[in-house]
Amino acid sequence: MSGIYLLLGSNIGRRAKNLERAREMIVSHGITIKKESEIYETAAWGNEDQEDFLNQVIEVETSKSPQRLLKISQLIENEMGRVRYEKWGKRLIDIDLLYFNDLVFQEADLTLPHPGIADRRFTLIPLVEIAPDFVHPELQKTQHELLNDCPDTLEVKAFAPQQG
Repeated sequence: MSGIYLLLGSNIGRRAKNLERAREMIVSHGITIKKESEIYETAAWGNEDQEDFLNQVIEVETSKSPQRLLKISQLIENEMGRVRYEKWGKRLIDIDLLYFNDLVFQEADLTLPHPGIADRRFTLIPLVEIAPDFVHPELQKTQHELLNDCPDTLEVKAFAPQQG
């Protein structure tokens, strides 16, 4: 089983609309969205003194390279108005490459799989929803197993759309 998975996140402004706009922009770059998790509201991770995030994982299909997909993701973030305030800080939109099939890859600006997956419930819960049996190519555990072993205790709950 293989797949390309992206994590979308937002905690500034109209968070659900930001995720929707990011999905639209991803598609406008010739990338097909195959699956979408539900949207989850999650406490901020890393720097907890900020608004809660909305997060969603999508599975995409593309013939683009991982580096090109990263550049497109960064372009979308910039076009949407993302400003990088601080590490783990507030974000209008954040697009992280989680997995690119079973590729294990490291360059200065891109590490695959994403190094934080196993430590973050806000990533694993939506991943388990759409790809529970996808195996982490380095850790050799499914997403479901990673979630069961995850040390993160921050709350992740289904998002009620009327909340914004």
